[in-house]
Amino acid sequence: MASLIKMNQDAEVMKYFPSTMTEKESLAFYKRVQNHFLEYGFGLFVVEEKVSNTFLGYTGFMIAQFESDFTPCVEIGWRFNKNYWGNGYATEAAKACLEYGFSKLNLDIIHSFTSILNKKSEAVMQRIGMVKIGEFNHPKLSVESQLRLHVKYFSKKDNYLAS
Repeated sequence: MASLIKMNQDAEVMKYFPSTMTEKESLAFYKRVQNHFLEYGFGLFVVEEKVSNTFLGYTGFMIAQFESDFTPCVEIGWRFNKNYWGNGYATEAAKACLEYGFSKLNLDIIHSFTSILNKKSEAVMQRIGMVKIGEFNHPKLSVESQLRLHVKYFSKKDNYLAS
């Protein structure tokens, strides 16, 4: 838990989010993830380094429920400790999650989105074979926020399993 809290308090890691998280906010986030698993049978998975079991971050699925033309939807997302960026962990974990989502959870479509400024996450979306379907203003961000404009991507089960 301490590693998650520390990661969520890192300004560089949280650069494309409205703010860093306090310890209390990280604990509430962890509780939401646990409850999501109980309600839907899936959620965000801890990603650890295989040999040392070091916490690297997380990836997985959550139901995005804010008001938009494509929600509610299953969203794949990730967040990693900055010490492990650039090593392919996000791509590897996200690919495994897509495979799991389509083959085991039998999901038909999986979305992903991020601030248009977050080119590294957008690159992960592209590397895992997702297709860009446009941009949108995130309704939970203020009109003044530089993070408001988001890119959105998706992957469909039929296309993913055929490739």
